[in-house]
Amino acid sequence: MSRLLKFNIFRYNPEDEQSTPHMQEFVLEETDAMTLFIALNRIREEQDPSLQFDFCCRAGICGSCGMVINGRPGLACHTKTKDLPGEITLLPLPVFKLVGDLSVDTGTWFREMYTKTESWIHTNKVFDPTALEERMDNKDAVAIYELERCVECGCCISACGTARLREDFMGAAALNRVARFLIDPRDQRTERDYYEIIGNDMGIFGCMGLLACEDVCPKHLPLQNQLGFLRRKMGITSLKRIFKK
Repeated sequence: MSRLLKFNIFRYNPEDEQSTPHMQEFVLEETDAMTLFIALNRIREEQDPSLQFDFCCRAGICGSCGMVINGRPGLACHTKTKDLPGEITLLPLPVFKLVGDLSVDTGTWFREMYTKTESWIHTNKVFDPTALEERMDNKDAVAIYELERCVECGCCISACGTARLREDFMGAAALNRVARFLIDPRDQRTERDYYEIIGNDMGIFGCMGLLACEDVCPKHLPLQNQLGFLRRKMGITSLKRIFKK
């Protein structure tokens, strides 16, 4: 017999002066292979059309449906109800600006992050649209691809203790982007150039190493490996700067 699931969902519309933050209960019959994405759509279609949450691909690619699921950031489309207890509490991701209910604005944060980290290839080469794509070693290509799998869902930022305390902290997603360009042979920036971006407590030295970012990453990115890699690189660069003075 199917379970009856009880959903406790955060409700608040900051654009509505009459709205106040509260939890609302919904009851839904569980079906085979049900995900939170399916459950939320059914609740919106069958019970409350005003419920706000984000989705796009429903395949763990767009990262839109990030939310706090029973206290843990995750993707609604990746989370099956059979793996959860009969009572499910859903909250919006912290750190990001609330749009309404379970919907948050991650786009603004990531756009600002890309600007801070200068997230593009820096090169003096003149672009030739007729030239063949520049070759690189397979090892480098695989390493870059691994870090490019980030879907910018914001789960790592919401789970980060430092990001929860400080708005100026870049977070694992931004540092992962820096690591991606640091290992890219096409990027001509030096380690001193990268130090100017992340060699401070807003960057790599602000990380407390709590491992939460990697723990909740839905794409299982090796974030702690990259944070350790950057901390070592920037630590050496810092020592070189000190002794050069």
